Amino acid sequence: MPLEILVNAVIETGFNYRINQDSDLSRQCLRLKGKVFQLHIKEVDKTLTFVFSHQVDVLGQYEGVPDCYLSLSLKTLPQLREQVNITQLIKQEQLELEGDLQLAQKFAVLLSDAEPDAEEWLSQWVGDVVAHTVVHTGKQLLTTTKQQTQKKRNQFSEVLTEEWKVFPPALEIAYFCDQVEVVKQQVDKLELRFQALMEKL
Repeated sequence: MPLEILVNAVIETGFNYRINQDSDLSRQCLRLKGKVFQLHIKEVDKTLTFVFSHQVDVLGQYEGVPDCYLSLSLKTLPQLREQVNITQLIKQEQLELEGDLQLAQKFAVLLSDAEPDAEEWLSQWVGDVVAHTVVHTGKQLLTTTKQQTQKKRNQFSEVLTEEWKVFPPALEIAYFCDQVEVVKQQVDKLELRFQALMEKL
């Protein structure tokens, strides 16, 4: 089975499982019945088509015209819950939208509400205390990893600029730009004086 089909099947199964487990999500899904929504994810350059009927079908290929098409980064998706944000994101070119704006908002709300609660799911198998401990520890580990990665990036940047002198430091670049501007102003003054002198002659 090709990887793309497998990924689509996992998304579809997980989505429908969450909707079937939650009556609020089921009602939200019913409001989208008969609609076709396309989502292009910029990070992986992949388009998913969500077809809403008695369940949600997730397709990799779709020949028809969707009711709504969105192209964005995943981090932008939660901001679609508010219509004001959509206008700002379009102006900032972080979002490409074609079709029904209301559908885009409803889909964003459904998607964020359907996000699985790992702690709740784990608690069914190992109990509340263990589930909370595992999820909390996982979040701490993720935060620590991000901080360490950022620290290493900063250290590497310092090595490149300070020790190896591969790149000049930011202050040196700013100072150089200031000096270029000063020289430019002096040249402009000289040019004006030269023109005035030529007119006298």
